[in-house]
Amino acid sequence: MISGKLTCSNIAKFGDAKLTLTPVDRLTVEIKSDRPEPIMPTLLSVVMIVSPKTPVDQAVNDPVGTGPFTLSTFSPQTVVLDAFDGYWGNKPQVTKATYVWRPESSIRAAMVETGEADLTPSIAIQDASNPETDFAYLNSETTAIRIDAAEPPLDDLRVRKALNLAIDWEGLAQLFGDDVKRASQMVVSGINGHDDALEPWSYDPEKAKKLIEEARAAGVAVDTEIKLIGRNGIYPNGAEAMEAMMTMWQDAGLNVKLTMLDVADWLRYLQKPFPAERGPNLLQMMHDNNKGDAAFTVPSFYRSSGSYSTLADPAFDKQIDEALAATGEARTNSFKAIFGKARNEVVADIPMFHMIGYTRVGTRLEWKPDITTNSEIPLANIAIKD
Repeated sequence: MISGKLTCSNIAKFGDAKLTLTPVDRLTVEIKSDRPEPIMPTLLSVVMIVSPKTPVDQAVNDPVGTGPFTLSTFSPQTVVLDAFDGYWGNKPQVTKATYVWRPESSIRAAMVETGEADLTPSIAIQDASNPETDFAYLNSETTAIRIDAAEPPLDDLRVRKALNLAIDWEGLAQLFGDDVKRASQMVVSGINGHDDALEPWSYDPEKAKKLIEEARAAGVAVDTEIKLIGRNGIYPNGAEAMEAMMTMWQDAGLNVKLTMLDVADWLRYLQKPFPAERGPNLLQMMHDNNKGDAAFTVPSFYRSSGSYSTLADPAFDKQIDEALAATGEARTNSFKAIFGKARNEVVADIPMFHMIGYTRVGTRLEWKPDITTNSEIPLANIAIKD
Protein backbone atom coordinates (compact mmCIF):
# COMPACT_ATOMS: atom_id res chain seq x y z
CA MET A 1 0.00 0.00 0.00
CA ILE A 2 2.91 2.40 0.57
CA SER A 3 4.60 1.65 -2.76
CA GLY A 4 2.57 4.29 -4.58
CA LYS A 5 1.65 1.78 -7.29
CA LEU A 6 -1.87 1.24 -5.97
CA THR A 7 -4.36 4.00 -5.25
CA CYS A 8 -5.45 3.93 -1.61
CA SER A 9 -7.11 7.04 -0.23
CA ASN A 10 -6.86 5.67 3.30
CA ILE A 11 -3.05 5.68 3.23
CA ALA A 12 -3.41 9.46 2.89
CA LYS A 13 -4.41 9.52 6.57
CA PHE A 14 -0.68 9.18 7.33
CA GLY A 15 0.04 12.45 5.56
CA ASP A 16 3.70 12.79 4.61
CA ALA A 17 4.94 10.18 7.09
CA LYS A 18 7.47 7.76 5.61
CA LEU A 19 6.81 4.20 6.75
CA THR A 20 9.43 1.46 6.78
CA LEU A 21 8.12 -2.10 6.92
CA THR A 22 10.26 -5.07 7.97
CA PRO A 23 8.92 -8.66 8.16
CA VAL A 24 9.87 -10.27 11.49
CA ASP A 25 8.27 -13.70 11.05
CA ARG A 26 5.24 -15.25 9.31
CA LEU A 27 2.75 -13.36 11.48
CA THR A 28 4.66 -10.22 12.46
CA VAL A 29 5.67 -7.04 10.65
CA GLU A 30 7.59 -4.16 12.20
CA ILE A 31 6.36 -0.73 11.13
CA LYS A 32 8.45 2.36 11.74
CA SER A 33 7.53 5.95 10.99
CA ASP A 34 10.00 8.78 10.41
CA ARG A 35 7.96 10.95 12.79
CA PRO A 36 5.92 10.36 15.95
CA GLU A 37 2.57 8.67 15.26
CA PRO A 38 0.83 8.37 18.65
CA ILE A 39 -2.27 6.74 17.14
CA MET A 40 -0.48 4.37 14.73
CA PRO A 41 -2.72 1.35 15.58
CA THR A 42 -5.85 3.38 14.86
CA LEU A 43 -4.40 4.69 11.60
CA LEU A 44 -3.54 1.14 10.55
CA SER A 45 -7.14 0.05 11.19
CA VAL A 46 -8.30 1.79 8.01
CA VAL A 47 -5.55 0.48 5.71
CA MET A 48 -6.77 -2.35 3.53
CA ILE A 49 -4.64 -5.46 3.15
CA VAL A 50 -4.25 -6.20 -0.54
CA SER A 51 -2.90 -9.34 -2.16
CA PRO A 52 0.56 -8.80 -3.74
CA LYS A 53 -0.91 -10.46 -6.84
CA THR A 54 -3.33 -7.56 -7.35
CA PRO A 55 -2.75 -5.89 -10.75
CA VAL A 56 -1.55 -2.32 -10.44
CA ASP A 57 -2.51 -1.29 -13.96
CA GLN A 58 -6.23 -2.07 -13.92
CA ALA A 59 -9.27 -2.02 -11.66
CA VAL A 60 -10.39 -5.43 -10.41
CA ASN A 61 -13.53 -6.72 -8.70
CA ASP A 62 -12.07 -9.88 -7.21
CA PRO A 63 -11.57 -9.06 -3.54
CA VAL A 64 -9.48 -11.20 -1.22
CA GLY A 65 -10.62 -11.26 2.39
CA THR A 66 -11.19 -13.26 5.56
CA GLY A 67 -14.83 -12.33 6.22
CA PRO A 68 -18.01 -14.40 6.34
CA PHE A 69 -19.09 -13.52 2.78
CA THR A 70 -17.69 -13.82 -0.74
CA LEU A 71 -18.46 -11.71 -3.78
CA SER A 72 -20.65 -13.81 -6.06
CA THR A 73 -21.55 -11.40 -8.87
CA PHE A 74 -20.88 -7.75 -9.57
CA SER A 75 -22.30 -5.19 -11.99
CA PRO A 76 -22.81 -1.42 -11.82
CA GLN A 77 -26.47 -2.13 -10.94
CA THR A 78 -26.30 -5.21 -8.68
CA VAL A 79 -23.90 -6.86 -6.24
CA VAL A 80 -24.54 -10.29 -4.74
CA LEU A 81 -22.72 -11.67 -1.69
CA ASP A 82 -22.94 -15.32 -0.61
CA ALA A 83 -22.05 -16.78 2.79
CA PHE A 84 -18.57 -18.34 2.93
CA ASP A 85 -18.86 -21.88 4.27
CA GLY A 86 -15.24 -21.93 5.36
CA TYR A 87 -15.50 -18.83 7.55
CA TRP A 88 -13.47 -19.15 10.74
CA GLY A 89 -15.90 -17.32 13.07
CA ASN A 90 -19.55 -17.51 14.05
CA LYS A 91 -21.71 -17.81 10.98
CA PRO A 92 -24.24 -14.99 10.50
CA GLN A 93 -27.94 -15.65 9.98
CA VAL A 94 -27.87 -13.95 6.58
CA THR A 95 -26.82 -16.45 3.91
CA LYS A 96 -27.14 -14.23 0.84
CA ALA A 97 -27.38 -10.48 0.25
CA THR A 98 -28.31 -8.67 -2.96
CA TYR A 99 -27.54 -4.96 -3.29
CA VAL A 100 -29.34 -2.84 -5.88
CA TRP A 101 -28.89 0.88 -6.57
CA ARG A 102 -31.85 3.23 -6.70
CA PRO A 103 -30.88 6.91 -6.31
CA GLU A 104 -34.37 8.19 -5.49
CA SER A 105 -35.09 8.10 -1.76
CA SER A 106 -38.86 7.74 -2.25
CA ILE A 107 -38.43 4.72 -4.52
CA ARG A 108 -36.09 2.98 -2.07
CA ALA A 109 -38.45 3.63 0.83
CA ALA A 110 -41.37 2.24 -1.20
CA MET A 111 -39.40 -0.90 -2.07
CA VAL A 112 -38.96 -1.68 1.63
CA GLU A 113 -42.60 -0.87 2.38
CA THR A 114 -43.83 -3.33 -0.27
CA GLY A 115 -41.32 -6.05 0.68
CA GLU A 116 -39.33 -5.77 -2.54
CA ALA A 117 -36.33 -4.83 -0.38
CA ASP A 118 -35.47 -5.40 3.30
CA LEU A 119 -33.36 -2.37 4.14
CA THR A 120 -32.40 1.00 2.72
CA PRO A 121 -30.04 3.42 4.45
CA SER A 122 -30.02 7.18 4.21
CA ILE A 123 -33.52 8.12 3.10
CA ALA A 124 -34.72 11.72 2.98
CA ILE A 125 -36.56 13.15 5.95
CA GLN A 126 -39.77 13.53 3.96
CA ASP A 127 -39.76 9.77 3.29
CA ALA A 128 -39.15 8.77 6.92
CA SER A 129 -42.85 8.78 7.70
CA ASN A 130 -43.44 5.41 9.41
CA PRO A 131 -42.24 5.24 13.04
CA GLU A 132 -42.46 1.43 13.00
CA THR A 133 -39.91 1.01 10.20
CA ASP A 134 -38.07 4.35 9.96
CA PHE A 135 -35.30 5.21 12.41
CA ALA A 136 -33.32 8.41 12.95
CA TYR A 137 -29.70 8.10 14.03
CA LEU A 138 -26.83 10.43 14.77
CA ASN A 139 -24.16 9.61 12.24
CA SER A 140 -20.55 10.77 12.05
CA GLU A 141 -20.95 12.66 8.78
CA THR A 142 -20.26 16.36 8.33
CA THR A 143 -21.51 18.04 5.18
CA ALA A 144 -19.47 20.93 3.81
CA ILE A 145 -18.37 22.83 0.73
CA ARG A 146 -14.64 22.92 0.00
CA ILE A 147 -13.44 26.25 -1.32
CA ASP A 148 -10.66 26.04 -3.90
CA ALA A 149 -8.51 28.68 -2.21
CA ALA A 150 -5.86 28.49 -4.91
CA GLU A 151 -8.12 29.86 -7.65
CA PRO A 152 -9.13 33.56 -7.97
CA PRO A 153 -11.43 35.07 -6.85
CA LEU A 154 -11.63 32.36 -4.18
CA ASP A 155 -8.04 33.10 -3.15
CA ASP A 156 -9.35 36.30 -1.53
CA LEU A 157 -10.24 35.90 2.16
CA ARG A 158 -13.12 38.39 1.91
CA VAL A 159 -14.81 36.30 -0.76
CA ARG A 160 -14.38 33.09 1.27
CA LYS A 161 -15.92 34.74 4.34
CA ALA A 162 -18.79 36.09 2.23
CA LEU A 163 -19.57 32.60 0.98
CA ASN A 164 -20.16 31.47 4.57
CA LEU A 165 -22.17 34.54 5.58
CA ALA A 166 -24.50 34.48 2.55
CA ILE A 167 -26.26 31.22 3.48
CA ASP A 168 -29.61 31.19 5.29
CA TRP A 169 -28.61 28.32 7.57
CA GLU A 170 -31.93 28.03 9.37
CA GLY A 171 -33.81 27.82 6.09
CA LEU A 172 -31.33 25.32 4.61
CA ALA A 173 -31.64 23.07 7.67
CA GLN A 174 -35.27 22.40 6.79
CA LEU A 175 -34.01 20.04 4.06
CA PHE A 176 -32.41 17.79 6.67
CA GLY A 177 -34.72 17.65 9.68
CA ASP A 178 -35.20 19.20 13.10
CA ASP A 179 -32.38 17.21 14.71
CA VAL A 180 -29.61 18.22 12.29
CA LYS A 181 -26.83 20.26 13.90
CA ARG A 182 -24.99 23.24 12.42
CA ALA A 183 -21.29 22.58 11.94
CA SER A 184 -18.42 24.91 12.72
CA GLN A 185 -15.70 22.34 11.98
CA MET A 186 -15.20 19.15 10.00
CA VAL A 187 -15.55 16.67 12.90
CA VAL A 188 -18.49 15.87 15.14
CA SER A 189 -18.61 16.25 18.91
CA GLY A 190 -16.82 13.39 20.65
CA ILE A 191 -13.90 13.30 18.22
CA ASN A 192 -10.61 14.24 19.89
CA GLY A 193 -9.94 17.83 18.78
CA HIS A 194 -13.54 18.93 18.33
CA ASP A 195 -14.04 22.36 19.89
CA ASP A 196 -17.49 22.77 21.44
CA ALA A 197 -16.84 26.50 21.88
CA LEU A 198 -16.24 27.17 18.17
CA GLU A 199 -19.27 28.98 16.76
CA PRO A 200 -20.72 28.22 13.31
CA TRP A 201 -20.96 31.00 10.76
CA SER A 202 -24.09 33.10 11.13
CA TYR A 203 -26.40 34.31 8.34
CA ASP A 204 -25.55 37.92 7.48
CA PRO A 205 -26.34 38.63 3.82
CA GLU A 206 -25.63 42.36 4.11
CA LYS A 207 -22.16 41.73 5.49
CA ALA A 208 -21.56 39.18 2.73
CA LYS A 209 -22.46 41.76 0.07
CA LYS A 210 -20.23 44.35 1.75
CA LEU A 211 -17.23 41.99 1.75
CA ILE A 212 -17.75 41.21 -1.93
CA GLU A 213 -17.90 44.90 -2.79
CA GLU A 214 -14.76 45.53 -0.74
CA ALA A 215 -13.01 42.80 -2.72
CA ARG A 216 -14.27 44.30 -5.99
CA ALA A 217 -12.97 47.75 -5.01
CA ALA A 218 -9.57 46.19 -4.30
CA GLY A 219 -9.40 44.80 -7.84
CA VAL A 220 -10.58 41.23 -7.17
CA ALA A 221 -12.48 39.80 -10.16
CA VAL A 222 -15.56 38.86 -8.16
CA ASP A 223 -17.68 38.55 -11.32
CA THR A 224 -15.65 35.54 -12.48
CA GLU A 225 -17.82 32.45 -12.92
CA ILE A 226 -17.43 30.07 -9.98
CA LYS A 227 -18.35 26.45 -10.57
CA LEU A 228 -20.37 24.80 -7.79
CA ILE A 229 -19.74 21.05 -8.16
CA GLY A 230 -22.33 18.76 -6.62
CA ARG A 231 -22.35 14.97 -6.49
CA ASN A 232 -25.45 13.05 -7.51
CA GLY A 233 -26.85 11.04 -4.60
CA ILE A 234 -24.28 12.21 -2.06
CA TYR A 235 -26.97 12.54 0.64
CA PRO A 236 -30.77 12.95 0.67
CA ASN A 237 -31.83 16.38 -0.64
CA GLY A 238 -28.21 17.08 -1.60
CA ALA A 239 -29.05 18.48 -5.05
CA GLU A 240 -31.78 20.67 -3.56
CA ALA A 241 -29.28 22.04 -1.03
CA MET A 242 -26.84 22.96 -3.81
CA GLU A 243 -29.56 24.71 -5.81
CA ALA A 244 -30.58 26.74 -2.76
CA MET A 245 -27.00 27.71 -1.89
CA MET A 246 -26.26 28.70 -5.48
CA THR A 247 -29.24 31.07 -5.43
CA MET A 248 -28.13 32.61 -2.12
CA TRP A 249 -24.61 33.22 -3.44
CA GLN A 250 -26.00 34.77 -6.61
CA ASP A 251 -28.16 37.07 -4.47
CA ALA A 252 -25.00 38.13 -2.63
CA GLY A 253 -23.40 39.19 -5.90
CA LEU A 254 -21.29 36.18 -6.92
CA ASN A 255 -21.45 34.45 -10.30
CA VAL A 256 -21.99 30.85 -9.14
CA LYS A 257 -23.20 28.12 -11.53
CA LEU A 258 -24.15 24.58 -10.43
CA THR A 259 -22.86 21.43 -12.10
CA MET A 260 -24.02 18.01 -10.79
CA LEU A 261 -21.65 15.11 -11.47
CA ASP A 262 -21.65 11.36 -10.95
CA VAL A 263 -19.12 9.95 -8.51
CA ALA A 264 -16.30 9.21 -10.98
CA ASP A 265 -16.25 12.75 -12.39
CA TRP A 266 -16.75 14.31 -8.94
CA LEU A 267 -13.73 12.40 -7.57
CA ARG A 268 -11.51 14.13 -10.12
CA TYR A 269 -12.17 17.40 -8.33
CA LEU A 270 -12.03 15.94 -4.81
CA GLN A 271 -8.61 14.29 -4.90
CA LYS A 272 -5.21 15.37 -6.12
CA PRO A 273 -4.02 15.76 -8.77
CA PHE A 274 -6.85 18.19 -9.50
CA PRO A 275 -7.87 18.81 -13.13
CA ALA A 276 -5.61 21.45 -14.63
CA GLU A 277 -8.61 23.22 -16.17
CA ARG A 278 -10.71 23.21 -12.99
CA GLY A 279 -10.92 26.99 -12.52
CA PRO A 280 -12.53 28.52 -9.42
CA ASN A 281 -14.79 25.92 -7.84
CA LEU A 282 -16.78 25.02 -4.76
CA LEU A 283 -17.08 21.28 -4.09
CA GLN A 284 -19.93 19.58 -2.28
CA MET A 285 -18.53 17.10 0.26
CA MET A 286 -19.54 14.82 3.10
CA HIS A 287 -16.81 13.73 5.52
CA ASP A 288 -17.07 10.77 7.88
CA ASN A 289 -14.81 10.59 10.92
CA ASN A 290 -15.88 7.91 13.39
CA LYS A 291 -12.38 6.88 14.44
CA GLY A 292 -12.15 9.14 17.47
CA ASP A 293 -9.31 11.49 16.47
CA ALA A 294 -8.96 14.58 14.27
CA ALA A 295 -5.88 13.07 12.63
CA PHE A 296 -8.32 11.35 10.27
CA THR A 297 -9.50 14.77 9.09
CA VAL A 298 -6.97 17.57 9.52
CA PRO A 299 -4.05 16.45 7.27
CA SER A 300 -6.29 15.49 4.36
CA PHE A 301 -8.18 18.79 4.31
CA TYR A 302 -5.72 21.41 5.56
CA ARG A 303 -2.12 20.30 5.05
CA SER A 304 -0.54 21.50 1.80
CA SER A 305 0.11 17.90 0.79
CA GLY A 306 -3.36 16.70 1.84
CA SER A 307 -5.20 14.73 -0.81
CA TYR A 308 -8.24 17.07 -0.57
CA SER A 309 -6.42 20.28 0.34
CA THR A 310 -6.25 23.37 -1.87
CA LEU A 311 -4.04 25.22 0.63
CA ALA A 312 -0.33 26.02 0.47
CA ASP A 313 0.59 27.40 3.89
CA PRO A 314 3.93 26.23 5.37
CA ALA A 315 3.15 27.79 8.76
CA PHE A 316 -0.17 25.94 8.94
CA ASP A 317 1.60 22.74 7.85
CA LYS A 318 4.03 23.08 10.75
CA GLN A 319 1.17 23.62 13.18
CA ILE A 320 -0.57 20.51 11.85
CA ASP A 321 2.59 18.38 12.08
CA GLU A 322 3.08 19.42 15.69
CA ALA A 323 -0.51 18.46 16.51
CA LEU A 324 -0.12 15.05 14.86
CA ALA A 325 2.96 14.33 16.97
CA ALA A 326 1.40 15.47 20.26
CA THR A 327 -0.33 13.33 22.87
CA GLY A 328 -2.89 13.81 25.63
CA GLU A 329 -4.28 17.25 26.38
CA ALA A 330 -1.70 18.94 24.18
CA ARG A 331 -2.98 16.95 21.19
CA THR A 332 -6.59 17.90 21.90
CA ASN A 333 -5.80 21.58 22.32
CA SER A 334 -3.60 21.64 19.21
CA PHE A 335 -6.39 20.25 17.04
CA LYS A 336 -8.86 22.72 18.55
CA ALA A 337 -6.50 25.54 17.57
CA ILE A 338 -6.28 24.17 14.03
CA PHE A 339 -10.06 24.04 13.64
CA GLY A 340 -10.26 27.56 15.02
CA LYS A 341 -7.70 28.80 12.51
CA ALA A 342 -9.41 26.93 9.67
CA ARG A 343 -12.71 28.60 10.59
CA ASN A 344 -11.55 32.15 11.43
CA GLU A 345 -8.30 32.83 9.55
CA VAL A 346 -7.94 30.42 6.64
CA VAL A 347 -11.62 29.85 5.77
CA ALA A 348 -10.85 26.92 3.52
CA ASP A 349 -14.35 25.50 3.62
CA ILE A 350 -18.00 26.10 4.37
CA PRO A 351 -19.03 23.71 7.17
CA MET A 352 -22.73 22.93 6.80
CA PHE A 353 -24.23 20.35 9.15
CA HIS A 354 -23.47 17.39 11.38
CA MET A 355 -26.00 15.06 9.86
CA ILE A 356 -28.87 13.02 11.22
CA GLY A 357 -29.54 9.94 9.13
CA TYR A 358 -32.84 8.21 8.47
CA THR A 359 -33.14 4.59 7.43
CA ARG A 360 -36.06 2.24 6.69
CA VAL A 361 -35.83 -1.33 7.96
CA GLY A 362 -38.18 -4.07 6.77
CA THR A 363 -40.34 -5.87 9.28
CA ARG A 364 -38.56 -9.24 8.97
CA LEU A 365 -35.18 -7.82 10.04
CA GLU A 366 -33.86 -7.35 13.56
CA TRP A 367 -31.44 -4.43 13.16
CA LYS A 368 -31.08 -0.78 14.15
CA PRO A 369 -28.74 1.91 12.76
CA ASP A 370 -25.88 3.46 14.73
CA ILE A 371 -23.12 6.05 14.26
CA THR A 372 -21.24 3.82 11.77
CA THR A 373 -24.22 3.09 9.51
CA ASN A 374 -23.27 5.58 6.80
CA SER A 375 -19.89 3.86 6.45
CA GLU A 376 -20.81 0.23 6.86
CA ILE A 377 -23.65 -2.17 7.66
CA PRO A 378 -22.08 -5.52 8.61
CA LEU A 379 -24.36 -8.30 7.45
CA ALA A 380 -23.25 -10.33 10.46
CA ASN A 381 -25.07 -7.81 12.70
CA ILE A 382 -28.43 -8.39 10.96
CA ALA A 383 -30.78 -10.99 12.42
CA ILE A 384 -33.88 -12.47 10.81
CA LYS A 385 -37.03 -12.44 12.96
CA ASP A 386 -38.68 -15.77 13.59
